[in-house]
Amino acid sequence: MYFLFCGCCGALRPRYKRLVDNIFPEDPEDGLVKANMEKLTFYALSAPEKLDRIGAYLSERLSRDVARHRYGYVCIAMEALDQLLMACHCQSINLFVESFLKMVRKLLESDKPNLQILGTNSFVKFANIEEDTPSYHRSYDFFVSRFSEMCHSSYEDPDIRTNIRMAGIRGLQGVVRKTVNDELQANIWDPQHMDKIVPSLLFNLQSGERTESRSPSPLQASEKEKESPVELTERCFRELLGRAAYGNIKNAVNPVLTHLDNHCLWEGKTFAVRCFKIIMYSIQSQHSHLVIQQLLGHLDANSKNSATVRAGIVEVLLEAAAIAASGSVGPTVLEVFNTLLRQLRLSVDYELTGTYDGSTNIGTKIIKAHEERQLQEAVIRTIGSFANTLPTYQRSEVMLFILGKIPGLHPTLPDGTRMIQVMLLKSLVQVTAGYETTNMLTAMPSSFLEPLLSLSLTEDPEVRLLVLQILLSLIDRHDNRPKFSNVSIISDISVLKLKVDKCSRQDNLFMKKHGQQLYRHIYLGCKEQSSGREHYQTLFTLLALLSVELANEEVVVDLIRLSLALQVSTSFIIYYITYYLRGSRVLLCHHFRWVLHLKGACITVWETY
Repeated sequence: MYFLFCGCCGALRPRYKRLVDNIFPEDPEDGLVKANMEKLTFYALSAPEKLDRIGAYLSERLSRDVARHRYGYVCIAMEALDQLLMACHCQSINLFVESFLKMVRKLLESDKPNLQILGTNSFVKFANIEEDTPSYHRSYDFFVSRFSEMCHSSYEDPDIRTNIRMAGIRGLQGVVRKTVNDELQANIWDPQHMDKIVPSLLFNLQSGERTESRSPSPLQASEKEKESPVELTERCFRELLGRAAYGNIKNAVNPVLTHLDNHCLWEGKTFAVRCFKIIMYSIQSQHSHLVIQQLLGHLDANSKNSATVRAGIVEVLLEAAAIAASGSVGPTVLEVFNTLLRQLRLSVDYELTGTYDGSTNIGTKIIKAHEERQLQEAVIRTIGSFANTLPTYQRSEVMLFILGKIPGLHPTLPDGTRMIQVMLLKSLVQVTAGYETTNMLTAMPSSFLEPLLSLSLTEDPEVRLLVLQILLSLIDRHDNRPKFSNVSIISDISVLKLKVDKCSRQDNLFMKKHGQQLYRHIYLGCKEQSSGREHYQTLFTLLALLSVELANEEVVVDLIRLSLALQVSTSFIIYYITYYLRGSRVLLCHHFRWVLHLKGACITVWETY
């Protein structure tokens, strides 16, 4: 009689189990048995249908070793899994991955920092693998939550705490890489995920905030071991934003706004500006206007917040507009300026009333006037910054839009009209600064010039001065304005090196249509009793620019008449202008000076008022 003794004889165990067992040495300090690992890898490649069983068995062993605190064998098991993942790309890989992720999850749930870091490193390696077959049921929700939690680690030992945080950042980076381009995975851009990922990155970015933001070029770390959490976070944040498509920008930026609100980071400005510099440099340039629109919406939502908070948002807008490409304000250009002008008007109202709700009840938050003034200046600078990104035709529309908002052109005037007039005119000065046009008729149509000139006759000297500055910006097309900054008599005007062009047909038509109106307002402006030295200096420059930019034969005669009318006026001391003709008309210039000499007309400039 023959007896078959099966028992637990190792030779009768499944081959894949024997191969797995053989990769573990007797002493875990000896590390993975490489020869046996090669046999296991060859077996997995030869019999891919066994791969899921190999993974399940390795997972079983790892769970048992974790429970028994045999951490050396845990490291060996994870090393074996990593090698199998790198080597095997077959249709059965999905089942093996499930076992792998189960083991990574087991390590991440441990309270041992070394196991958490070990699990994270394995997950990062897995995230860099491009799978040949899609997965329809895999979920990464746990990993997003756990890695975000690791980013906020408060472990007592600072070195270990830093390592845990860096592991969490790398883990989040791995999740993004694994899911962002896989349509079958849960959308990583959903708010439930972004509300965990983005604040975790900002927390680490803030913890070691540097004085200046990095350059707009992508960051390349030469040695990952020497990266700080801040550097790694910034690199991860840039990568996340760089992958954001048009429809995902909002979900990526909203958590940033919420984080800055919750931690009162608008008032400091530095960190908020740095965050949005990273955002603007990292996203695709054609999406820049989406970020700007979200900032404008957030500014409206904080209309009754403190002036320092609103000023912080406006400063961020200013930086964002400077970075954005030309035309990136988007299709709703006037809405952008309407929002900024509305905030400017609200700030003026708050300053006048002293409260945000117009009441003086006990407990009402009191307005600090100097903070509102700082906010108003920031809004005006931001309006100018936005205007610089616009093409000429859109800037003309904005000029008309702002001018239409200025009170004083209507019969009824509300309280605080003067302050609002001044603020809106300052905004218009910013918009017209650097304005370039070849056609004065389109730059200053009747619908713009007539109401502007009517403001030049108001009793307020500050308003009149702002109107003159606007006219200077629009007329000066060759940057000649600085050359007339000093009022003086010059015998040879060639030393000024004026840039002049032949007067175009459009320029002639403009002066024929509006010239007399300009002369009249200049004459009346010179006779204003409240005008000071700066007014006459500006009027001098305006006349000089008219003679250089827009003078033809008829304009020459009109300017002589205006000069004589100003000179014979005995009621006021007038700052007066030497008439400069175009460099291309040297003969006419000499003839003009000769005629004036024969007539005894002394063209002078009075230096003092």
